[in-house]
Amino acid sequence: MIKKKLGDLLIEKGYITPEQLEAALKEQLSTGKRLGSTLIEKGIITEEQLTATVSERLSIPKVSLTSMEIHPHVIQRVNVETARRYTLIPIFYIGNTLTIAMADPLNIIAIDQVKYQTGCEIKRAIAAGSDIRAAIEKYYSVADSLSEISSHRTPEKEDLSSVITLNTGSEEIETPIIKLVTMIISKAVNEKASDIHIEPDENTLRIRYRVNGVMREEAAPPKSIQNEVISRIKIMADLDVSEKRLPQDGRIISNIDGNLIDLRVSTLPTIHGEKIVLRVLDRRSLYLSFQQLGFQERLQKEWLNVIRKPEGLILISGPTSSGKTSTLYTTLQEINSIEKNIITVEDPVEYSLPLINQIQINEKAGLTFPSTLRAILRQNPDILMIGEIRDIETARMAIRSSLTGHLVFSTIHTNDAPSTITRLMDMGIENYLVASALKGVLSQRLVRVNCPDCLQSYQPPEGLLERAGLLHRVDEFNFRKGSGCSRCKGTGYKNLTGIFEYIKITPAVSELIINNVSINRIREMALQTGYVPLFDAGLSKLREGEICLEELLRETSNIESGYERFAANEVKLTNAGTV
Repeated sequence: MIKKKLGDLLIEKGYITPEQLEAALKEQLSTGKRLGSTLIEKGIITEEQLTATVSERLSIPKVSLTSMEIHPHVIQRVNVETARRYTLIPIFYIGNTLTIAMADPLNIIAIDQVKYQTGCEIKRAIAAGSDIRAAIEKYYSVADSLSEISSHRTPEKEDLSSVITLNTGSEEIETPIIKLVTMIISKAVNEKASDIHIEPDENTLRIRYRVNGVMREEAAPPKSIQNEVISRIKIMADLDVSEKRLPQDGRIISNIDGNLIDLRVSTLPTIHGEKIVLRVLDRRSLYLSFQQLGFQERLQKEWLNVIRKPEGLILISGPTSSGKTSTLYTTLQEINSIEKNIITVEDPVEYSLPLINQIQINEKAGLTFPSTLRAILRQNPDILMIGEIRDIETARMAIRSSLTGHLVFSTIHTNDAPSTITRLMDMGIENYLVASALKGVLSQRLVRVNCPDCLQSYQPPEGLLERAGLLHRVDEFNFRKGSGCSRCKGTGYKNLTGIFEYIKITPAVSELIINNVSINRIREMALQTGYVPLFDAGLSKLREGEICLEELLRETSNIESGYERFAANEVKLTNAGTV
């Protein structure tokens, strides 16, 4: 059977016209470049279209490098010079067969070169050139560091200081371990990871990044250098290297590509060694607007109204890593000015803010939230920010401060905005104090945003629609989701956005609080005054195609079919003449 030519296949698939093919062939004669490269340079086809077509024509498997992890020992089979020269990368090594992903699988010279270097049988796969180049940058930095470490190691046990850090006067020499740890941190920052997890296992040392709220495993160094890696990080964080039995906390300030990055370091002893988590605090994320956080126009207007009040308590609730600190910092920067004395009490201080006096809690030294708040009130503040209300004493101090002419912001761990109100009462705060002090409650979650480059319509499973209470309202939504591409590393998601619900403490809600009614009564009253629950707030982002249904249900739940309840409530209010 005679195979079709590449140009004919591209025409058959509708990617190009006969006229475009003829023009590209003429240009190919003068430049000597391959037809596919010529068509891509002219913007007629994409890399993905060419890769899929060549894969079909040559019966060679097409691979997605963004959705796989390649072991460092496989990478080391081919040197970086060969990989870059021929745009290829090894992906599998089984027996004596090495599979390589190539941008040009017809390049016989490249195949012979790899075969000569490795002594292996070569099996070809095809991948987009841009994906291969990105993978080379990703994996060879790890492989180069590991190779350099191996060349410095001897069979005998060596002095850790010779590998971890060398000093000549005040200047530190970059050893292989230093390069490896720097690369791990730099890669996390460049990929916008919020956390780096270094986890010792029985036979491996696992490296995982949390990107867009989801953990992702990375190429990891061998178990044999576990102690050196952990010791290097502890030295950077000014921790006790010899203490391996107790948890420790520290901080690193690192310069990555000209940007100062704060790293909060936490160690935890496990049965296989110390686990380390580094929270990445990129100061560039300080200067976000409310729109960038995910606020919609109506919510932003209500929030701006309440945060500009002269006194009162304003709370933000949500679980860990739901973006509460980002919302607080954006809020403080919105109302910050030279005329106001703003003081924060945090544990820990995550970012340094201009014109704001920030205090770091130190419980070991006796500097707790309550004791600090008592001292702060003698500092003539206008606005206070308390990092978190953890106990009744802190709650009482926050309430007392808000009732004596101060505007107080704080966070609290509750499921939603209505339960925040009852939580204060459950802690032992008198109802009338809660009703008098509290001005507004914001609750939030972070969800992953659909990748705009691979967004496509889809139909969620029936079970998912039933769980969301949308089974009979499918026609109202154009469900969309990212399919996965090189720009989102095959995940289908890009960045994060917030989903928010806000309760304004109106006189009617205050009366319910004083009367100690149930949380359901407070919720129903709030609905009548414009409160939109988290799930229902997420539906507007779902309609716009910004998020998918799976993400909405991963972070929120449709309590008693919230969408139908809210729609019914709108009808009720409309009939009553309220809306």
